[in-house]
Amino acid sequence: MWYAIEGYDGADVLAKRLATRTEHLARLTALRDQGRLLLAGPCPAIDTEDPGPAGFSGSLVVAEFESLAAARAWADADPYVAAGVYARVEVRPFKPVLP
Repeated sequence: MWYAIEGYDGADVLAKRLATRTEHLARLTALRDQGRLLLAGPCPAIDTEDPGPAGFSGSLVVAEFESLAAARAWADADPYVAAGVYARVEVRPFKPVLP
């Protein structure tokens, strides 16, 4: 089943996010290579593709896991969680409809 994983950035974490980005992306690349990633990306803190020093308000990942517990475990092991980038993470079942 598909799951939406939403990470919400804490305050003033852009430097932590940038320092941990390579590890974070490696996990997403592994999901993609396994055919389990529908989409992933950050949410700019301001209305522009490149928010510069304003940074990001969080991230969204939609990926396939065998269960909600497995999706939560994967999310909890994210380098952004360990580095303190995310203040909180929400994981919910997701049903793709379009396109």
